[in-house]
Amino acid sequence: MDSYPQDFPFGIMDVVELLHLHIRRRQANSVYVDCPFCNDCRGKMNVNFIKNVWRCNYCDEHGGMLALYAKVNNTTNSDAYREICDILQTDPPWGYEAEKKQDGGTGDSTWEPRSDSPLPDRAEQAIAYDLEEVSQSQRASNQEIHQTYSMLFEMLSLSNRHRQHLKSPKRGLTDEQINSLGYRSTPPAFLCRSLTEQLLAKGCTVQGVPGFYQLENGDWSVKFTKKTSGILIPARGIDGLIHGAQILLDVPIKDKNDPPEKKGNKYIWLSSSTKRLGVTSGSPVHFVGNPFARTVYVTEGLLKADIAHLMMNRSFVAIAGANNVSQLKLLFALLAQNGTELIVEAHDMDKYSNKAISNGASKIYLIAQEHGMDCRRLTWNPNYKGVDDWQIALRRQEMRSKIEESMNFKAKYLSGLCDMEDIGRCIESWNGLAERNVSLVSYLGLTADEYSSYLQNGPEELKLLLNAQRKQRCFRIYQLNFDTEPTIPFAFMGLEAMYKAGFQQPPAAKYRKVCESSIYAPLEQTDGEILDRIYTKYNTPMEDFQGRCLAASDVIELYDEEQRLYFYREPDAYTPVRFSPAFAKPMLERQDMNE
Repeated sequence: MDSYPQDFPFGIMDVVELLHLHIRRRQANSVYVDCPFCNDCRGKMNVNFIKNVWRCNYCDEHGGMLALYAKVNNTTNSDAYREICDILQTDPPWGYEAEKKQDGGTGDSTWEPRSDSPLPDRAEQAIAYDLEEVSQSQRASNQEIHQTYSMLFEMLSLSNRHRQHLKSPKRGLTDEQINSLGYRSTPPAFLCRSLTEQLLAKGCTVQGVPGFYQLENGDWSVKFTKKTSGILIPARGIDGLIHGAQILLDVPIKDKNDPPEKKGNKYIWLSSSTKRLGVTSGSPVHFVGNPFARTVYVTEGLLKADIAHLMMNRSFVAIAGANNVSQLKLLFALLAQNGTELIVEAHDMDKYSNKAISNGASKIYLIAQEHGMDCRRLTWNPNYKGVDDWQIALRRQEMRSKIEESMNFKAKYLSGLCDMEDIGRCIESWNGLAERNVSLVSYLGLTADEYSSYLQNGPEELKLLLNAQRKQRCFRIYQLNFDTEPTIPFAFMGLEAMYKAGFQQPPAAKYRKVCESSIYAPLEQTDGEILDRIYTKYNTPMEDFQGRCLAASDVIELYDEEQRLYFYREPDAYTPVRFSPAFAKPMLERQDMNE
């Protein structure tokens, strides 16, 4: 079998790296890796980096390096070649045409390399790359990094597709807010060299700036690829300088061994640590808001912090991961000098179900105390994972409240949202209208007979008529009790998570009763609609409610004299379940809540 041409712009070890193949053993001319086709994990596949070929000694799959990439990704050899070049930021040798290239799967070649090709033997480079660390640049100064990134962001724009995503209900930003944040769309790969040349021409430093690296011919480029396209987010320090950049990916990156249900990584740092004379991003801490604020919030993720800052008008610190807190020490020292007194930990609500996140949150307390600052935990409606999601939901609730206020008197009364005495205020409101486009009867939502009865016999007669059209539904709310267990694996999750935790039904012993009440509803309203109303009412903080905001993993009991029904709150629905309320802890006494 013939080897691949010497001037191929990459070697088979590059393909091994791109496919994340696990290397088990190394030899002089080859390595043994786990086979991605038969999934044998004993290192039966031999990869020869001199001949650039491979064969699995277990399933007998074999071929060249293009075939390896193509078969794993279910694509053609030509497309495999283009994708690899795109990812590696390499160009094909002069005179090369992908369609005329050798097969890649069998090793049969119809192409002869040019004798004057300027490219060195990539196989030897692949060996050196795999066995030795890539030479890295010393990180540039903060001022140099800021200057380069600032100029780069000025040269880029935000696509309409990305702008619409940021304006969508999921993100909730306005055009003005988006412009103030300075987000940009990542450029296509073919512009990377040109952009870098323009930066150099403007006097910017690129060596030592994360994301920039040196090509084989000595030119400089920046590591943007097709697979890492997305929204470019600047990471600013408390000094206002851009210290790094993160990418919200258009398509999350998944490892080939990830289970199907895993969503993949949505965010990556702009980094060039795997490239020649590149440098790591370092996962810098992001700060947005007033650096002299008395209260500063800490959360995970740059975008999350930016959105929460704009929604709450509070100062936020963003770290890249719940346990990535080492850089907070320096920042907290500066905040303490600036007069900050309180740090508010605002990690995602899975801190109640994930021990790693819970531990990361606890570290924030310790660092704050080291610098003489108090620290508190922010807890919100657990239906919303992040503090940004919660704030966006609050805005939507404000809109729903306005809709509720527009309901007529009868609809409100049947739903228990007003009393009979409110009919007088509704009549006064109608009399005060500048333009009466509807009759009083329609404005109240009453039928002609109901209004006539009200006029002749008074409000008590109308009350009897309307009471016959509504029902009272009693209910109890049970929520997970964290008094003895700080984390519960299925907390604020659906039934599937509960099953994985080893429970077939909600374990009542882990719950506490937090509410016992009733609700009025029109006769035709179903249990499902009543549950939705209970959810809407109790998923915001209430003074007379002892529990947390209603969320996934909560259990609702609907009961009357004839039956008791139990429903488990899924992320977006209720599912009937079996539940043993006798094992749940009783409701706390009011005096206990005030202590």
